[in-house]
Amino acid sequence: MCGIAGLMTIDGTSPSDDVLDAFSRCLAHRGPDGEGRFREKNVALVQTRLAIIDLETGDQPIHGPNGNIISANGEIYNYVELRENLHDVDLKTGSDCEPPLHLYGRKGLAFVDDLRGMFAISIYDAERGRLVLSRDPFGIKPLYYAETQRGFAFASEPQALIGAGLVKPVVRDTARDAFLQLQFSTGRNTIFKGIKRVLPGETLVVERGLVVEHHMKYALEGKETKSLSQDEAMDQLEKALIDSVTVHQRADVPYGLFLSGGIDSSSLLSLMAELNDNPIKAFTAGFSGTDVADEREHARMLAKKVGADHREVEFDENDFLSLLPRVAEAIDDPVADYAVLPTFKLAAEARKEVKVVLSGEGADELLGGYGRYRAYCRPWPFRKKLRGTGTFDGLGIFKGNMCKDWHKGIENAEKFLQKFPWSRFQKAQAIDCIDWLPHDLLIKLDRCLMANAVEGRTPFLDPVVAEAAFYLPDNMKMQNKLGKSILRHWLNRRLPEAKPFSKKRGFTVPVGHWIAAHGDKLGPLVAEQSAVQEICDKSAVMRLFKTEGKEEGFAAWTLLFYALWHQRHILQFKCDGGVFDALAQK
Repeated sequence: MCGIAGLMTIDGTSPSDDVLDAFSRCLAHRGPDGEGRFREKNVALVQTRLAIIDLETGDQPIHGPNGNIISANGEIYNYVELRENLHDVDLKTGSDCEPPLHLYGRKGLAFVDDLRGMFAISIYDAERGRLVLSRDPFGIKPLYYAETQRGFAFASEPQALIGAGLVKPVVRDTARDAFLQLQFSTGRNTIFKGIKRVLPGETLVVERGLVVEHHMKYALEGKETKSLSQDEAMDQLEKALIDSVTVHQRADVPYGLFLSGGIDSSSLLSLMAELNDNPIKAFTAGFSGTDVADEREHARMLAKKVGADHREVEFDENDFLSLLPRVAEAIDDPVADYAVLPTFKLAAEARKEVKVVLSGEGADELLGGYGRYRAYCRPWPFRKKLRGTGTFDGLGIFKGNMCKDWHKGIENAEKFLQKFPWSRFQKAQAIDCIDWLPHDLLIKLDRCLMANAVEGRTPFLDPVVAEAAFYLPDNMKMQNKLGKSILRHWLNRRLPEAKPFSKKRGFTVPVGHWIAAHGDKLGPLVAEQSAVQEICDKSAVMRLFKTEGKEEGFAAWTLLFYALWHQRHILQFKCDGGVFDALAQK
């Protein structure tokens, strides 16, 4: 796990030390355990390392046959099996990232077909003089690129491309509008003009500083729905989950679990407790003194039941006011999911004891956990769009025709999926896997954990689990208005104390309550920000922060986050203080 970056110039000149130093400096938080570089002719690669597997000899970049070089971010979970199949190869390290380099030498761009894991990989093919970038099919690990006058540059985070002086920090209006209405932006284009995403499952080939090939490997293929009994489906799911959790625990450092009161992390807890001889370290966030559900008591009971070593982390109003600028700084590809707040603090606390954390992201998407899937499948004219209403719709906040085309990315995903032989329910799941999952939930997990030098792993987002879960019949995912039905039945058989048939509550952070408590002061400060004045009516913003209500509170939270994000990543302000200190900067 690490941060990676690189540059291939167009004119053949060698990338400068200034650019490489900036890459290393900007990505240092992702890899505090070491730095590696490679430079030859017009290509340079940089890696900052968070050592997880092969602590002694796993430094990168790794040199292979024919002068090929790999620099990668992520974990290849089947590296043990890949090494066994490469018995005729003289492997120089014990790293999980060395086998992909040899597979590339044998299979070319098809090397990714053999990889099971989360990864953003860069390979310099010295013989062909080309650069190859690949990202895992679910998009668990991030990778961004920019095509500039100097050449092709890439990095694990957009802020590294900006910090190296290769791209200026300018907002792309369409992506901003999508972010404000959705809390994330969709598709290839980021919120920064000139910076794009390598899409989940995509492989790019770059020659002489120009992209010359695109290839895609989709996480979900066009397979038909399976016909299984409920017992057969549960057995199939259990086998897949045991397999996935087993390989996701491969590490040479301590690991733990983010444990909420939901069935996803409870399922992982049950499996990890069975697969480990020592107690699992589990971390749970909670909110005292508010009207939102506090999951700590339930998580505490489950941890005691399986013998886990449980840690409870309080997140309160003071944390909100003090940590939010740091969170906005960490999430350079902006995500206004309020779960970023406790996730950031959980990671900071977990880092005191572990370097790897397993988490339940992906279960809702693969097993149909969201109620919006059911609404999407209603017969016409009662069916609803997956994301038909934006955060600010009906609030009268924006000037003129602002934020009118924010839904196009979702519509493009719907059109793309028309060719697949799936039910409407499965297509709703797949739409979320294309945009919501990689561009919201997984960015949240990556940035919040890597800002604290912790690796996040997602056992549900595994090809073996996807094969067992996604292709099940719809009625095994949604029953009696409860999603993830098959997982609930399985968990009830395995750990009934988890109360898996309780109604899904979702994870709520009381940001509206905290904002309302300081609305009189926050409203004017947010309304005065240049980024907010550009798109919003000032008086309407002031009213928004004084108005009680769920919709108003969430809209106020989104504007507050955007104001802080814009200050840091567009205006390039830095602040060591809290929310009020940051907003007061000029």
